[in-house]
Amino acid sequence: MKRYCLALDLVDDAALIADYERHHREIWPEIVQSIQSAGIDVLDIYRTGNRLFMIIEASDQFSFAEKAKADAANPRVQEWETLMWKFQQALPWAKPGEKWVLMEKIFGLPGPLPTSPGGGGA
Repeated sequence: MKRYCLALDLVDDAALIADYERHHREIWPEIVQSIQSAGIDVLDIYRTGNRLFMIIEASDQFSFAEKAKADAANPRVQEWETLMWKFQQALPWAKPGEKWVLMEKIFGLPGPLPTSPGGGGA
């Protein structure tokens, strides 16, 4: 199992953000199917302000290139992606046409937190 973290910004407009969240509460079944058939087991999106953070947990066989290829051939996924661009804006450092930007992991807790002399955790 592999984990990927990605970021994207929404247009900074409260009404658009609310509509974006509504679309995700009412996500189209074809979108869920395309995600699962790509080998993605977990896909969570978090928001703070207009910044989105996505966590993907996928099988070791998962490939962003293969997912993009399958999505390009799926008219319903293309319809969804076109709709989502109404709400989304690329990060300033994104490549042209790139939405979600893969984040670089810069820290990982190496193990259990040390125990303080009193026996409690940190």
